[in-house]
Amino acid sequence: MKNNNTMQTTENKPSPLVSVIITTKNEEKNIENCLKSIKNQTYKNIEIILVDNYSTDKTREITKKYTNKIYLKGPERSAQRNYGAQKAKGKYLLFLDADMILSPTVIEECIQEAEEKEYIALYIPEKTIGKTFWTKVRDFERSFYIGTPIEAVRFIRKDIFLEIGGYDENLTGPEDWDLDRRIKQVGKTGRIKSIIYHNENTLTLKRHLIKKKHYTKSLRKYIQKWGRRDPIIKKQLGIYYRFIGVFVEKGKWRRLLRHPLLAIAMYYLKIREALIYIKTSS
Repeated sequence: MKNNNTMQTTENKPSPLVSVIITTKNEEKNIENCLKSIKNQTYKNIEIILVDNYSTDKTREITKKYTNKIYLKGPERSAQRNYGAQKAKGKYLLFLDADMILSPTVIEECIQEAEEKEYIALYIPEKTIGKTFWTKVRDFERSFYIGTPIEAVRFIRKDIFLEIGGYDENLTGPEDWDLDRRIKQVGKTGRIKSIIYHNENTLTLKRHLIKKKHYTKSLRKYIQKWGRRDPIIKKQLGIYYRFIGVFVEKGKWRRLLRHPLLAIAMYYLKIREALIYIKTSS
């Protein structure tokens, strides 16, 4: 009988269990694509854990076709993720949102990097997909953030996650940055090439700004926690880096010149985000 936490590879080496933790609330339009992408992974020793914030649609009903590990928990994403980690049996945790779709080799590549190079956590590149104009703008913006402090790890060794206390449940939005910083204090992190697709097909300017407004209160808490003069805070939330530095460093400014319409729209979006923060902070 196979151990629940391992299966044997062709080389007769244990293949660690990966716990994929998905947080949801009324995600019936997205959840099945996410679940299918997990089932279609080239790596197979996976358990799927859904932590649902009391959805009133068919999110849980759809999920039952893929896993029986479905739990109810709120009030926000940080608490949901921590609860999922407590229920997880895997050596590694992969945290996903319901509107994310994994390319087929994501988990296999994560395992290879983590096991061979002893990384305690990994960055996974993300690409925004969808048909609206603002989806294209968000994908353009995201392309500048790879390899910068604006990214955060998603694939994490469970023992390390628990050791540092998991996500800060006082934060919603910047909890990823906060965890990323604490992870780096205890071990080395790496990066894979396989992509996570972030499906924002229905993204509109109004919807995006509403979400940013929701995160503003936590941003203030995050700044207070690490200090306004902290060098990482200055890059993640400082005006110079977020408006200029991240877009021009390492020759990235050429991308702005090649896509002037997207660049103009991106800066318009960022100005609107900044005004929301200023207004709610005053």
